Amino acid sequence: MENRMTQFCQVDAFGRYLQQEERSSSTIEKYLRDIRAFVVRLEGKTLTKESVCAWKEALLAQGYAPATINTMVAAINQFLSFLGWDDCRVKSLRLQRKLFRDDRRELSRNEYAHLVQTAQTLGRERLALLMEAICATGIRVSEVRYLTVEAALQGMTQIRLKGKIRTILLPAKLCRKLLKYAKKQKITSGEIFLTRGGKRLSRKQIWAEMKSLCPKAGIAPGKVFPHNLRHLFAKTFYTAQKDIVTLADLLGHSSIETTRIYLLSSGREQQRLLDRLQLVC
Repeated sequence: MENRMTQFCQVDAFGRYLQQEERSSSTIEKYLRDIRAFVVRLEGKTLTKESVCAWKEALLAQGYAPATINTMVAAINQFLSFLGWDDCRVKSLRLQRKLFRDDRRELSRNEYAHLVQTAQTLGRERLALLMEAICATGIRVSEVRYLTVEAALQGMTQIRLKGKIRTILLPAKLCRKLLKYAKKQKITSGEIFLTRGGKRLSRKQIWAEMKSLCPKAGIAPGKVFPHNLRHLFAKTFYTAQKDIVTLADLLGHSSIETTRIYLLSSGREQQRLLDRLQLVC
């Protein structure tokens, strides 16, 4: 086997390849972070399938969640395919199909409302409206940039991501609030959610701002992150409509299996169901 030394220049080339493939910036950032950590771990050693397997086993020993390890494996496998080294690819860990979500990470509708109210009380109007916009539409945090003045005027926006285009309808009340906020901030066109310097809000900034509400709101930080607002939208929509196909389209999922994960009930709900069966004599 040829001597295979992974170099950072190859990682950078892979990053450019992912951009050409129109992967989202968040996906590219995650992949490159995982790959660079893997390259550092090799410490100049020859890359083999055995070394990749050893890396995977080391992650398990360090206590990484299996689902997290699989996202890392996916990044490394794509990198190896990019290099033409498919013989070094490894299998993902086999995971048991989840039956319910962890209650400790489940954000309830009341907790969401309390977060928004807390942000408003603290005078953080942008954050309050941003959380409402994500939760009312189910968009990803990386798609916030598509909430523009023009979209609010039209009552809809087109999201272009991962080589796909999907149309999202915006609730009338949300449109009014977006336009009112834009007018107050003297934003006449383009993106509505911007920093004071007029730059786009980053994923990290949105994450950090939401987390900062937790002490005042009295809500566990493990429940408060942008993607949980998307989960709450999905569960609320499905409860009202029972239409998983339309929901998958709204969320931009290619597979309904992915959408199903969003609809898992909490452990507490599963427990109540089991109690109602009354099968214990």
